[in-house]
Amino acid sequence: MSLDAAGIARLVPHAGAMSLLHEVTEWDADTIHCRAVSHHREDNPLRWCGRLAVINAVEYAAQAMAVHGALRAGDASDRPGYLAAVRSLALYGERLDDTEGDLHVACQRIMGDENGIMYTFSVMTGARLRAEGRAMVLFAGDGADD
Repeated sequence: MSLDAAGIARLVPHAGAMSLLHEVTEWDADTIHCRAVSHHREDNPLRWCGRLAVINAVEYAAQAMAVHGALRAGDASDRPGYLAAVRSLALYGERLDDTEGDLHVACQRIMGDENGIMYTFSVMTGARLRAEGRAMVLFAGDGADD
């Protein structure tokens, strides 16, 4: 099942230029694959001094994880998730905006429960790996203790 940018925008809090993903190309209970074209946009809010550093691939992956969580939860949960940790991060190259073609973001759920989920992720342009690592997403409390 694919999902366009408008469908993605309905699922996550990212809005306007900060909504980085263009399309979910496929997903299931444990994986999500997304496509992005925003790394070429001049109005990309992650640009600094006119450049988009490769470290920003982590935000692309985090948004894909947020979409995956929303798709998995459906209407069952409105508890937001927060990127709590990134481990084993490897970055390849210096920039994302100096490449031709789309970004392909893949995330694989490796474990999780009601408190959080751990993913592995990769971000590629064509056949070139740009970033990979693991990330932990923790869920906000249910409000009972807030």
